Amino acid sequence: MATQESSTVLRQLHRRILDARANSDSLFQILREDSFYGRPIPERHRIIFYLGHLEAFDWNLFREHLFAANSSTPAFDQLFAFGIDPVDGGLPTDQPVDWPSLPEVRQYVQWLRTQVDDALEAGKFSKLTPAHQEGAETLLQVAIEHRLMHGETLAYMFHQLPYGRKIPQRQSGTASATVENDLVEIPEGDSTLGLPRNSSSSFGWDNEFESLTVSVPRFRINRFMVTNDEFLRFLEEGGYENREHWSAEDWQWKEQNAIRHPAFWKQAGSSWLYRGMFEELPLPTNWPVYVSHAEASAYARWSNQYLPSEAQWHRAAYGTKQGIERRFTWGSAEPTTSFGNFDFHRWDPSPVNAHPADQSAFGVAGLLGNGWEWTSTPFGPFPGFQAFSFYPGYSANFFDNKHYVIKGGSARTAACLLRRSFRNWFQPHYQYVYAGFRCVSE
Repeated sequence: MATQESSTVLRQLHRRILDARANSDSLFQILREDSFYGRPIPERHRIIFYLGHLEAFDWNLFREHLFAANSSTPAFDQLFAFGIDPVDGGLPTDQPVDWPSLPEVRQYVQWLRTQVDDALEAGKFSKLTPAHQEGAETLLQVAIEHRLMHGETLAYMFHQLPYGRKIPQRQSGTASATVENDLVEIPEGDSTLGLPRNSSSSFGWDNEFESLTVSVPRFRINRFMVTNDEFLRFLEEGGYENREHWSAEDWQWKEQNAIRHPAFWKQAGSSWLYRGMFEELPLPTNWPVYVSHAEASAYARWSNQYLPSEAQWHRAAYGTKQGIERRFTWGSAEPTTSFGNFDFHRWDPSPVNAHPADQSAFGVAGLLGNGWEWTSTPFGPFPGFQAFSFYPGYSANFFDNKHYVIKGGSARTAACLLRRSFRNWFQPHYQYVYAGFRCVSE
């Protein structure tokens, strides 16, 4: 039997699942009906997949590891089970006719929600013993954060859709004044990455364990994320045409795909426009530039700097002169809109200096929200890594030296994912994620 305390926690987690569903449902509502079979990003599935995937993931996870239930739709359970992440080629070639109809998928979604909710409300977790009640909490946390992470994936996918395929949403505008981006000196010190294995204070994905301490020599880092204005200078000075700024692999990718500017920019005569979620607007000079790891690395070389390592980024974000480390960049207070542009409140970026409360002990600003930040660290395991037994490929499938760690968060990142230990990752030739960067030097 579950204790009263654990039952209360599970009910709270079920409520969070319902809240996360409401979030993803509202996201799909910005699409027009003729958009669900589009593929706005070549490397991703068609949108219709994600409509079914969010429920299929929960259903497959819970049915296999939490409660016993028979499936009446095994073909759909398999079809919508797994996403894709092709690296430099092998793009999907399926056609809209290869997928079930929209009414069929919606009916499938509703059926799964009913099965999952009934089982969670009954609390009969037949595949867990009372001694492993914490396992139920972990599975529910996985379902919650998986859905919230896909909320961000869907947002940047929808960002690439033609405007006529979306129902416009309102958001407040932001001024665009030039920002002076100086360098902040970070003294030598330690960075604590990850979570201790026996941590009970926070949920973590398998790649967040085991914690380790890294000694970081002094360095300097941009106070703000690199802005559109700064990146424009790189472009105007021939940054995309000068091979010496690019690695051999990055140059080959850029040339083969005719990459000449950030994916969120559009040239209009002699000027540039920004492709916002619902409208084009003159390039906001003080918004963070969103680019691939390859483009960020080329800019860093052009400026005689480099991208920070994961440990350097942590040191600048959470370190203090006293040697202790903050829970968040600003301190211990829970994330609210006063601290940054995150948790689904905006569709587009805001100025890099719009949230002065989000400042580290060293004066580095805007580290959480408004855009993920590329690091130079390949995504890999910490010492003592153990893959989730119920999801063995979540992290391990990407320990391939073909993905890089990104830290921080964007406007479409849920507040719960802003924890210090959270790690995100992408391949270096992926332009579409809400990710920017800042540079470091000696």
